[in-house]
Amino acid sequence: MSPAAQTNLALDMGSSPDRPIGVFDSGLGGLTVLKEIINLLPGENTIYFGDSGRAPYGSKSPETIGRFSQQIVRFLQRQQVKIIVIACNTASACAYDLVRNTAGVPVIEVVAPGAAAAARITRNGRIGVIGTRSTVESGVYIRAIRQSAGRPVEILQQACPLFVSLAEEGWWDNSITRQIAETYLADMRSSQIDTLMLGCTHYPLLSTVISETMGPSVRLVNAGGRVAAQVRQTLLDRGILNETATPGWHRYYTSDSVSRFEKLGGAFLGETIDGACQVDIEQDSV
Repeated sequence: MSPAAQTNLALDMGSSPDRPIGVFDSGLGGLTVLKEIINLLPGENTIYFGDSGRAPYGSKSPETIGRFSQQIVRFLQRQQVKIIVIACNTASACAYDLVRNTAGVPVIEVVAPGAAAAARITRNGRIGVIGTRSTVESGVYIRAIRQSAGRPVEILQQACPLFVSLAEEGWWDNSITRQIAETYLADMRSSQIDTLMLGCTHYPLLSTVISETMGPSVRLVNAGGRVAAQVRQTLLDRGILNETATPGWHRYYTSDSVSRFEKLGGAFLGETIDGACQVDIEQDSV
């Protein structure tokens, strides 16, 4: 099926309330966003794609991230999703416009909701942002926070690329993770920020270590709940919110090992994942 036909299919099918919500990430981190969506919208059906086989995205070029994102979008279009959530800060930073212009359905990204929350929460106007190298180098959070703040703010950024691997490995709170956090966050800790934006959906899994490293005066911002609220409002505005009392179904796809995805993904999601499927996304999206 051609990309144009896939877009037309998405446009035709996206108007039905019982169509699923499509969520994708470079790996498992987007499950922290999916968890918030399921909690807020228990009647919605969902499809999640985690591109663990090509992770991490944060060290790849914007062009590569854009190509990967388009491949995943074509896969989700064939699943007849009614809305797409880019549950990956790196893909949101590098490929949001590309996805929005080709998806044929509403697209929600994770940067703007988190940036707005950070701008609202800060008391002293000093905000830290941690993320992958691609997210930090894009400057997307600097622009988004300043746009939301409505006042002068100082923003300090730090790339923390190993945090993604630690999260995917399940090393959320051990001595190695603490040592790496101490190294990455040393400048942040001495900078007098009062708000720290977790600019990667993997990072909430490390929030205990990050919070303890930064100290009690720094508030962490995780965009997941705000993204879920935006999804709900978008579906409501378009008249495609699934308001059934019946719990929705949830399907999971990965470009890597199914057993690994189910084991670690279940920990991310906080519930058992069964029946995940492996997809060769480069072949499937052709």
